[in-house]
Parts: sequence; C-alpha cells; structure tokens
Amino acid sequence: MACVAVTWARPESTYTDKWDNINVDEILESNRLLKGYVDCPLGKGRCTPDGKALKETLPDALEHECVKCTGKQKSGADKVIRHLVNKRPDLWKELAVKYDPDNIYQARYKDKIDAVKGSA
Repeated sequence: MACVAVTWARPESTYTDKWDNINVDEILESNRLLKGYVDCPLGKGRCTPDGKALKETLPDALEHECVKCTGKQKSGADKVIRHLVNKRPDLWKELAVKYDPDNIYQARYKDKIDAVKGSA
C-alpha cells in the first residue's frame, strides 16, 4: 500500500497537483475525517471529490510504485502509511484486503513497510 495517500490521475506524466495542499495531518488527527477517507476507497461511504480521485488513482499508483506522484504526494503517502501501520492497523488491513488481496504490494513494499513500523 505504498501510495495510500492523496493522489489523483490525469493523462499527463504526473497526477494532478490540485489537492497537493490538503492538510494530511488534520485528516490523520481526526478519526471522523480519516474514516471518511478510508471508507471511500473501500466502497463503504460517500466520497468527496478528492476521495473519489484517490479511489480511482490508487490502483495505478500501487502498480507503478507512485511514479506519477508529485513530491508532496509521495511525502503525504509516507506519512499516511506510517500512521496507518503504527496507529490504525485495522484500517491498514482493510485497505490491504481490498487493494492487495494477493499480497503482491505488501511483498513488493515489505522493506518500506517494515521501515516505518514503530516510527509513528
């Protein structure tokens, strides 16, 4: 789940930076906001425009190691992964089941995931 952060697709060489200034810390600090951002890609809740874009982009970002992500998106993804792995493993597991049922990305990104464990 290397790019579970806020990323959005467009045909150019990077995802749109339209939502690059979203306050990731605010989302991670609010259970209500975080749940909304997780429920959208899981198909369990209504999606905001940026949540919908995340849901549409996430499979591509995972498959291609976030190569189309902007610097802010990569930084945000790292922060979100660290938070989910260390503080919300329940949500991390739900996302993994939905977006990585065959454990392909968990295996591909194992070193990165292991590196953030315990570094919340």
